Amino acid sequence: MPAAPKDLFNLLEELGIKTTTHEHEAVFAVSESEKIKHDIPGGHTKNLFLKDKKGSYFLIVAEGHSEIRLNSVHGLIGARGRVSFGKAEDLMALLGVPPGSVTAFAPMNDTDAKVSVIIDAPLLRYDLINCHPLTNEMTTTISREDLLRFLAHVGHEPLIVQVSEEVEQ
Repeated sequence: MPAAPKDLFNLLEELGIKTTTHEHEAVFAVSESEKIKHDIPGGHTKNLFLKDKKGSYFLIVAEGHSEIRLNSVHGLIGARGRVSFGKAEDLMALLGVPPGSVTAFAPMNDTDAKVSVIIDAPLLRYDLINCHPLTNEMTTTISREDLLRFLAHVGHEPLIVQVSEEVEQ
């Protein structure tokens, strides 16, 4: 059974990680979250669940407005061949979340470490990072350092590399 938001919050508390969580209407795309982003300071994330041709899985965590070209990202993240979006059933089986709730916190559900976590380097320019806490009906703000500490704790030390192209906001 995948972790629920309360399980995530309990783990963060056990680790001594302070966060702030805001409840809001469900959002399924970056474009739907503009008002939420305006009201919550920090970098807001978008997440891509990808699979390569050899069956390896990747979770890319990037700033919400970044542009990531799937046809060229494979060489940057260690994929074997081109990548495409992973299937919803694989997302649920590996990260325990449905589409629309993909998040940097989901690797806590990947106890077999089958998904490689990639953080787009420009996201780490923000002191505070905003992620869904396993549901798209809330946004949790965590410090950059604590997000990296959380990922290491759940066995997903991220690869930090720039996979996005710089865009004007």
